[in-house]
Amino acid sequence: MAIRKVLRTKAVLEATGWSRSTLYAKIAANKFPRWTKLDPDGQTSIWWSDEVELWQSGKWAPAAEVAA
Repeated sequence: MAIRKVLRTKAVLEATGWSRSTLYAKIAANKFPRWTKLDPDGQTSIWWSDEVELWQSGKWAPAAEVAA
């Protein structure tokens, strides 16, 4: 079983070269992987490193939305 590594916001900003506002705009436009909240109060955002690596290689695609 592979261990998934996590990236915090600062590491994602460094990896992309974007500002925080650009990062969140890309997420809102479904052009970058969405964060995962690490704690119950929603204060800590993480990204899975494998998803960011897929995005960097051009192989990441947003998950299909589930119809309600």
